[in-house]
Amino acid sequence: MKVIKKQKNSKNCIICGLDNPIGVKANFYELEDGSLASLFSFSLEHQSYPERVHGGMSSALLDELMGRVIWVTEPTTYAVTTSMQVSFRKPVPYGENLKARAEITFNSLRGYSAKGEIYNMNGETLVSATAKYVKLPEKVITKNFDMHEEMAYLIEDGVTEINF
Repeated sequence: MKVIKKQKNSKNCIICGLDNPIGVKANFYELEDGSLASLFSFSLEHQSYPERVHGGMSSALLDELMGRVIWVTEPTTYAVTTSMQVSFRKPVPYGENLKARAEITFNSLRGYSAKGEIYNMNGETLVSATAKYVKLPEKVITKNFDMHEEMAYLIEDGVTEINF
C-alpha cells in the first residue's frame, strides 16, 4: 500500500521516542486508504520469556499506533485511551523486523474507536487489538508541556510502500 506521509517521532516515548535508550523507535506511516502503519523491531530489553516480547510492549505498540491513527484525518486532535482489548495470537519475537497497521472503526466529536494488528514480515497476525479513545485538548493531556517540542523528529527514510 502506498505511503502518503510519515508522522513525526517524539523524543522520549517508549514506543516512538528516538532519544529513549530502551525505546522501540517505531516509525509511523499514513497510507493511501486512510490507515496508519508502523515498521519496527523489538529488542532484548523488551523481553518477557526468552525469545518473546512482553505482552505489555506489544500492547503499548498497538496503543500508540491506534492513538496516532486519528492524526491521519485530524492532525491536531489529541486523545487518550479509555479501554483496550488485546488478543495474543502468536509469540512476538524480538530482533526481527515487524509491521503493524491500524484503522478507525468509529469517529465522533468526542472520541473514536480503532482496531490494530501486529504482523511478522510474512503477513501472519501476531497480536490484534481494539480500543476506544476520548478526544481532549492538548493542554488537558500534557498540562504545561509543549507537544510540538516533544514531537520534534521527522526523519524521512524513503519508505514509499508497505505491503499487508
